[in-house]
Amino acid sequence: MQPATPDPVVFIGVRHHSPACARLVSEAIRALRPAYVLVEGPADMNTRLDELLLGHRLPVAVFSHYRDESRVATSWAPLCDYSPEWIALREGHAAGAEVRFIDLPSWHPAFSERAERYTDRYADAEARYAEATARLCAQFAVDSVDALWDSLFEVTDAADLQPRLDAYFELVRGDAEADPGDRAREEYMASWVRAALAHAGGRPVLVITGGFHQPALRTLARRNGPADWPEVPAPPEGALGGSFLVPYSFRQLDAFAGYRSGMPSPGYYQRLWETGPETAARDLLRSVAERLRAHGIPVSTADLIAARGLTQGLALLRGHPYETRVDVLDGLAGALIGDDLEAPLPWTTGGPLGAGSHPVVVEMVAACTGDAEGRLHPGTPAPPLVHDVAEQLARLGLADADAPLTLDLTDAAGRARSRALHRLRVLGIPGFTRAAGPAHGADPVFTERWEPGPATGREAALIEAGAYGARLDEAASVVLSERVRAAGTDVGPLAGLLFDTVLCGVGPLCAELLGTLVTQVSQVPELGSLGEVLAAALGLWRHDRVFGVARDRLLGEVVASAVDRVFWLAEGLHGGAGVDFARLRALTAARDALLHAPDLVPVTREAAAAAAARIGRDPRAPADLRGAAFGLRWALGAPDDPAPAVRALAADTLGDWLAGLFALAREEVTRGTAAEGEGLVDVLDGVVSALPENDFLTGLPALRQAFAFFPPRERERIAQRLLDRRGAHGSARSLLRTTADPLLLARARALEDNVARLLERHGLGASR
Repeated sequence: MQPATPDPVVFIGVRHHSPACARLVSEAIRALRPAYVLVEGPADMNTRLDELLLGHRLPVAVFSHYRDESRVATSWAPLCDYSPEWIALREGHAAGAEVRFIDLPSWHPAFSERAERYTDRYADAEARYAEATARLCAQFAVDSVDALWDSLFEVTDAADLQPRLDAYFELVRGDAEADPGDRAREEYMASWVRAALAHAGGRPVLVITGGFHQPALRTLARRNGPADWPEVPAPPEGALGGSFLVPYSFRQLDAFAGYRSGMPSPGYYQRLWETGPETAARDLLRSVAERLRAHGIPVSTADLIAARGLTQGLALLRGHPYETRVDVLDGLAGALIGDDLEAPLPWTTGGPLGAGSHPVVVEMVAACTGDAEGRLHPGTPAPPLVHDVAEQLARLGLADADAPLTLDLTDAAGRARSRALHRLRVLGIPGFTRAAGPAHGADPVFTERWEPGPATGREAALIEAGAYGARLDEAASVVLSERVRAAGTDVGPLAGLLFDTVLCGVGPLCAELLGTLVTQVSQVPELGSLGEVLAAALGLWRHDRVFGVARDRLLGEVVASAVDRVFWLAEGLHGGAGVDFARLRALTAARDALLHAPDLVPVTREAAAAAAARIGRDPRAPADLRGAAFGLRWALGAPDDPAPAVRALAADTLGDWLAGLFALAREEVTRGTAAEGEGLVDVLDGVVSALPENDFLTGLPALRQAFAFFPPRERERIAQRLLDRRGAHGSARSLLRTTADPLLLARARALEDNVARLLERHGLGASR
């Protein structure tokens, strides 16, 4: 191959993960024998390029991380067998060239908001890119950019590939401005090009970058500037950052699974890279048939013959010298799918595969994806966390666990194993799943059951988790801290975070989390989320002997602040219909704090009862909240006569009011010696019995919901009381066990009565 320009520097713009571009790079290296091969990649990896050549099974990725007080960033730069960057690295090294990555480190602010280094998104120039590619798609009668790319570059003659690529990237970039981040990257890459030219001794310099950057680099590299090698930026003082290799998979690399950069269908392009377009098309058709048959979807020989014929016909019609990926997929879809599809075929639109996709389409996409998984060479350096976890799992007897584990949380050894497993859980490390155990601090469960599971992706997950710390406890602590900060003033997630922190046993973080909670609960705008954190904190404060935080001072401060806020919010709550179970749980938690931790809370029982009386009398307050206020006074030993309150309620609010009452004072209602409880049942019986039929039907669903607060035995006692009031003999238990829905029975009776009245009105009643 002869370079198309006499210039000492040759720029090749590529599409990431393109076999055609990878072949072009390989041919250029063999033809040019360059002094330097400069590759778009993180420059801070230049001292560690040998790690990439250790003999890994691809795909792998360079995982980069960064953290300071104001910003956290992570990114991945995947490499597979046919990535142009990988070919440049491997074959440039084999040809004796000096290979350098020339882009800014992935932690640099130029990459903010970007999780993938190799991206084909065009930032501020995206409108220009979309317009240009739309025109090209219309010109070549294709549905997507991927189909356009295949027809223009992947299955065509490679003789004039570079000029066509140059024209394509010039068109899609045009004169559009890149965003500030890309401009900074291009200026930095150009400085490497100028330095390489100065040190090349007259030999060529080959530059491999994403096609979007190539037009700008041609211009920038010609400008005057320093010829010294650029400095590689280091993280600011106090920041943590670094890069490690991680195993990757074709599924992670596939656009149909959500990857936004490069090419879709990596399994197909691996075949294309290894065998060429003609064989790749036949292999794809065979792979789809095998997958469909393996999943019980019948595919006959006649179907395959029809699919093959359609594929070849589409390729001829579209002017392709060989069948492209889309030709094969369209041919298979035409031959195998006879149903109407609810969504366009995914290869016509790009992006992830949608939920509810046709099963044949799902298997076609999976066949294109492939199942390859990368594996790192055993000598690959790993972050300290990987070694720490291996040591801890071996010491705790968890390294080779292949059967379910039952851990005794009252035993020190059991707690140590539990904490290690919970730390792995919050870090998202696969391998173990918690099947059973205490759900909160007040849960009287003292064992945990863990089940071993697939460890696929565990190595990569551990390496990526190494960004959080060198030790397992440190990494878990950092992750929980980030979740605390992300929660902001929404204390709902903090209830679960509080218990996760206790389970992980990361002691210093407990103080930070609790201090945050004390501040945040005083600003919570909703009762529901406040109730969750109050219940969690109170349960741990009262009962947690296992994890060692019972009677903790900071937990007590959380409880005190939350109780005070509960009453402040409850008194100002107006409007709304129905039962809000979250706010009822908040008042229940406040009740429990008043009863079981009175020395903690700033609100006395007398003050709480007075506040409940005001809420109960407020006609603007929701009915369930008024009922809860009545129940709170009852639970605090200041009961009121229920008769006036119940008789004043409308049929459509009676059930909601009772739900609030029962949530706060269920035991008081059913206690046999409580005259108030007996009186309430009597009053309710009288009120409900006197309701007109239509009002009864209106209120019945809410009444049933309210009495669902009672367990079966207590409902049976209430039913017996009602039977006794009527002097009826029978079984209260059988009364509760109806064979049909009581609401349905009531509606049926109302319908029958209405029909009977109509018949009587028109003289059609039954003869006497």
